[in-house]
Amino acid sequence: MDTASHLLLGVTLGGLAYVSPAVASDPTLAQAVMIATVVGSHAPDFDTIVRVRGETTYIRYHRGVTHSIPALFIWPGAISLLLSAGYELWQHLGLLYLWALMAVVFHVFLDTLNTYGVQCLRPFSQRWIHLDILSIFEPFLFGLHSAAVIWWVFFQGKAELIFPIVYLITFLYIVLRALQHRWLVRQVQSRIGLAGIYHVIPSFHPFLWRFVVETDRHFYTGKIEYRHVRLEDVYQKESRNEIIRATIGMDGVRAFLGFAQRIHVTWKELHDGYEVTWSDVRFWYDHKLPFGVDVRLDRELNVVSLKMGWRKKAWNPPFV
Repeated sequence: MDTASHLLLGVTLGGLAYVSPAVASDPTLAQAVMIATVVGSHAPDFDTIVRVRGETTYIRYHRGVTHSIPALFIWPGAISLLLSAGYELWQHLGLLYLWALMAVVFHVFLDTLNTYGVQCLRPFSQRWIHLDILSIFEPFLFGLHSAAVIWWVFFQGKAELIFPIVYLITFLYIVLRALQHRWLVRQVQSRIGLAGIYHVIPSFHPFLWRFVVETDRHFYTGKIEYRHVRLEDVYQKESRNEIIRATIGMDGVRAFLGFAQRIHVTWKELHDGYEVTWSDVRFWYDHKLPFGVDVRLDRELNVVSLKMGWRKKAWNPPFV
């Protein structure tokens, strides 16, 4: 999910901790737990600092090692030790660790539910897990948790009553979205009627989805608006000739191939060479494939330039 949502859910997890009598009766411990849940809710995304080394490094490492199985336990350990020392709460080290662990695990869990995905099975597998159930920003969840915090802070609501209800609604919402996603996949399969791999991709609107279907020879993209399935574009797969193969060894292309799921590649001849375009069809929008790698070659198939990332403005969709 987006940074604001992760931080907000860190606050509401801190409110949920008031179900523990020890937290509810000790303001110092409550403050430490709140810091633990807020920091833990964002900690896996500290890897965004690698963006300073370029888009290739960012794609290769973001949502990777910091979201891995060992990291699920390392982040809470570091957070709880620092807080126990800073607040002199060594007797509550286990409790601080537990709430920090819940925050980190919930962060990674939410990241598995969107389209970008996460390498949460490292070091056992580098597979990207993406369940395509929630969008990167969920207006309903953000509004629900924001309302809960406002009620708690400004209207003296009881945290031990508010936040268990909020998290019950949150998990029910996730289950409903999962069931909706499963039903929509079947709808698209029925509409397209081809053997292949089907992706149904959420948006900010709960009843507007996009889809991608990959068959042996084509990619099919389209929209689902409420109950209506509409096919929009068909992309033919190209054979990988010597021009395309000349780009595969490039570091940016290797990073892209390690991340992308539905890979489409095209090439065209220029007046002084060639241009090869790699794209991930999952992120199509408005009849375009805005995410990938563009490589320019000279006539001898030497790489002249490489550009990796989004072929769109940051404020334009899709948002992943």
